Amino acid sequence: MPKPSSRISGIVPSGKDGWEVHFAALTRKQAGEDILMLSVGDHDFDTPNETVEACVEAVRSGYHHYVQLPGLPRLRAGMAKLSEECTGVPTSADEVIATVGGQGALFAACQAILDPETHAIVVSPYYATYPGTMRAAGASFTEVEARAEDGFQPDTQAIAAAIRPETRAILINSPNNPTGAVYTRATLEVIADLCRKHDLWLLSDEVYWTFRAEREHISPCSLPGMKERTLVINSLSKSHGMTGWRIGWLTAPADIVRLLTNLNLVATYGLPDFVSRAAIAAIENGFGVEEIASRYARRRTVFLDAIHGLNGVTVRGSEGGMYVMLDISAIEADCEKFAWDLLNTEKVAVMPGSSFGDAAKGHIRISMCQEEDLLKEAASRIRRFITRSAEDRRATTG
Repeated sequence: MPKPSSRISGIVPSGKDGWEVHFAALTRKQAGEDILMLSVGDHDFDTPNETVEACVEAVRSGYHHYVQLPGLPRLRAGMAKLSEECTGVPTSADEVIATVGGQGALFAACQAILDPETHAIVVSPYYATYPGTMRAAGASFTEVEARAEDGFQPDTQAIAAAIRPETRAILINSPNNPTGAVYTRATLEVIADLCRKHDLWLLSDEVYWTFRAEREHISPCSLPGMKERTLVINSLSKSHGMTGWRIGWLTAPADIVRLLTNLNLVATYGLPDFVSRAAIAAIENGFGVEEIASRYARRRTVFLDAIHGLNGVTVRGSEGGMYVMLDISAIEADCEKFAWDLLNTEKVAVMPGSSFGDAAKGHIRISMCQEEDLLKEAASRIRRFITRSAEDRRATTG
């Protein structure tokens, strides 16, 4: 057959990665094994019933037709209000475009500001789709590591050193997936200063903004001179328990939103009407938001208490979001091997940190998407696995 485009061929380079652990565990779980799935960030509970009923009512009421390309006006108005709550910055509906999930917002943002031969800076550890989304825009990127010993706060000096003449943007994520780190005001102020000094865009993924525990969420959009150069990626997936509904949005200058409406014209042709109306109900009534955030805060506390004091393991980041990062490098330098061995011996599925960039090597990511008793059981199995591994090492070297 004729060759596919280099654009689509290069989105995800060939080769294996840590996601193989998750998919192997999922296959075994579906075959009936007692696998504790702590590898993926998808809620273990259903979307709030009120949101589901709003969708059913919309379907029954005949809302089956095309909608405005940037989203229903009432949906955009609701998203603008959420953006104000998230960023602390006054936001109008014409500064919001509804997208197919947070990933759709990230894709739109990269398409809006990056051209082939341009360059971006991505802070690592990062959500796994960041590199591929940059490649889909034809841009190159430099991965700048946020070091574990710094609590996964971005290295602002390294970011400054990575800026080139062709650099267009910096991409950050706070609260962070996978680490749970929440970036400090001081860190964000330095990044904002670099953006202003070098006339850069800042892409700020704030999908987990409702899940902050130990530190206040600060949006860089709120810093002086940053609203006009910041694109904020957001979603209802985590905050409102709507992962499979694929409802996200991008907050951006109105001129960018107008241009991105043309991207929707040739990409999605808008969102489903009935799903949009369910999202309106969820936003306007806050269905599930407080309960979901509280649930994950409790789960994080329960797991951290259960894992506390485990020799050779250090908790990193883990101030917000849905995840806990464990530094297991003192036990096993190869975090992918650790994840495979843990799955095979204790039937616990976790994500190797290397799946999220080199900065997370030597770590495993624990998803809090299980009930508290299962998180306690997982901590017990991890503790047993590590204790046995230490005993085996002593027996071998002794």
